[in-house]
Amino acid sequence: MKILNTITLTLLFATMQTSFGQDLDSFFNQADAFFAKHVRNGRIDYQEIKENPAELHLLLETAQGISIPKTDASYFQAFWINGYNLFVIKGIVDDYPIKSPLDKAGFFDKITYEIGGKKITLNDIENKMLRANFPKEARFHFVLVCAGLGCPPIIANAYFPNTLEKQLQTQTELSLNDPGFIQLKGKKVLLSQIFEWYKGDFVQGGKSLIDFVNGYRKEKLDAKSKVGYYPYNWSLNETD
Repeated sequence: MKILNTITLTLLFATMQTSFGQDLDSFFNQADAFFAKHVRNGRIDYQEIKENPAELHLLLETAQGISIPKTDASYFQAFWINGYNLFVIKGIVDDYPIKSPLDKAGFFDKITYEIGGKKITLNDIENKMLRANFPKEARFHFVLVCAGLGCPPIIANAYFPNTLEKQLQTQTELSLNDPGFIQLKGKKVLLSQIFEWYKGDFVQGGKSLIDFVNGYRKEKLDAKSKVGYYPYNWSLNETD
């Protein structure tokens, strides 16, 4: 009897693991197809999604029941990055047409969504699930897209566990080599307010903000450059 019970439990566990793996693979693949369909040139066609939201709803329903341990870092990070970007889109679509995420009260810190077995805000995804669990990973700021044009542009792909490192690196390099994102004004460097709001993420290990930026730039900035910040553009990142 004990042997049969052990076999039964083993089979049940294997079935659960298979089901979990299928749900997770389905989520990543569905998310990839969704972004490919609705993202163009770093912007999102909210009108198109508003007119046919079933695809987004199905994708987010899949995300509700997926739970990944943070010890499985690449899967955990990819899941929550995609989840953040998808729920930002849902937040906009639910009240579209609007001109900015700031037009919706509590967009980032009050409205909750069901994902990963939790009811959670967008700020909680960014700050509690990602930044708090992986405090040395500053590149999150270049892949989490807040629906404003001040954010780095969203990509027309999902983030996958096996390509996450390359995607994080690529998006950070693209942002920090973009003259619109890193603005040079004579001897002064104007940075996105992301660097002001989350300065501690970028100056770990005794680095300066310039040190961090230069780590990803082709044309290095003068280490003695004076740093300032340009105003964040909260206009909606919708397609023209």
